[in-house]
Amino acid sequence: METKNLIIRETVFEDCEYFARWETDPEVTRFLSYEEDRTYQDVVEEWIVDKMDETKLQFTVVKKEIRQPIGRIYITRLDQHCDSLDITKLYIAGDENRQKGFGKELLRELLEYCFVFLHMERVTLDYYTGNKGAAALYEKMGFEKEGVARNATKKDGKYYDLHLMSMLRAEFFEKVHDKYNL
Repeated sequence: METKNLIIRETVFEDCEYFARWETDPEVTRFLSYEEDRTYQDVVEEWIVDKMDETKLQFTVVKKEIRQPIGRIYITRLDQHCDSLDITKLYIAGDENRQKGFGKELLRELLEYCFVFLHMERVTLDYYTGNKGAAALYEKMGFEKEGVARNATKKDGKYYDLHLMSMLRAEFFEKVHDKYNL
């Protein structure tokens, strides 16, 4: 997948080095369910196991200008029978890459991939309470609120609520596809 500023490609082994660095950065992990003591070995093992699971997809976000990874997308619960999936992890790393519109740009492209290429009927995602940036982006992109899953995730021994959102195929074509002339 490719946008004006980004290349979204399948994750390769070499990307694990970036992920290991980012996924110990408090600015990246503040609203992600990664334990504080996550290691490079944890990242590699997870990537290997998930690569063999046909219900999961892993992508790396590359900034065209510098040809280097700046983010990660992790899709789970890919269900070909029910035509649904969950965008489980989605982040842009590095202060120099935030507040530049890359999140919106990659989410727009990812939704087109999910609804047009994969023919999904339903795409879900969630965000931590307090993650105002994610909430605003997801609402702006047309996701609908479904509710709050209380104590749905655990990080460093503490439970957190997750706000659940979804978008249906028809909503994508009505709200996103036409709006952005995809």
